[in-house]
Amino acid sequence: DSEHSQATFTAGRFGIVGSTNGTNFSEHATSGSAATLNFQVAPTAMPPGTTTYALYSVTTLNPSVAGTVNLRAAEANSAGLGQHLTYGVRTITGTTCNASTFAAGAEVVPTGRALTTSATGNQIVQANNGNQVNYCFAVTLPQTAPSTAQGLSVTARWEFVAQST
Repeated sequence: DSEHSQATFTAGRFGIVGSTNGTNFSEHATSGSAATLNFQVAPTAMPPGTTTYALYSVTTLNPSVAGTVNLRAAEANSAGLGQHLTYGVRTITGTTCNASTFAAGAEVVPTGRALTTSATGNQIVQANNGNQVNYCFAVTLPQTAPSTAQGLSVTARWEFVAQST
């Protein structure tokens, strides 16, 4: 007499996708395919004292296991105008990113930080598109920006680094 048993093991899949409007999600896996944030005030002609807001949402693929997401800022964000800009990031409940929703959100990057500041904590993304994390970016050219900032620009980049849990 004998008994037999077997089991098949398959590794789970994990992946995230992003959206600049909180509705249409796609993959932006490299800096070369980065999604362009839609700031309310055109960031191409910011006068001192201006703050502009933009949404970026992240969720898991379906199928995908759960995980965490960490926001990382690029060191190159300090080039050109980037040395004068400050920013903050908060998670918000809806997909409307403005001064009011930013103020009511949960802090990810404290307001007034250099563009090279990364988040110190993680946000949780549930399995199979179970939740959506809505990040609200607030970028400011301070009133105290020097006149030497005129005409400068920077292409600021952030990476959402996700890990399965």
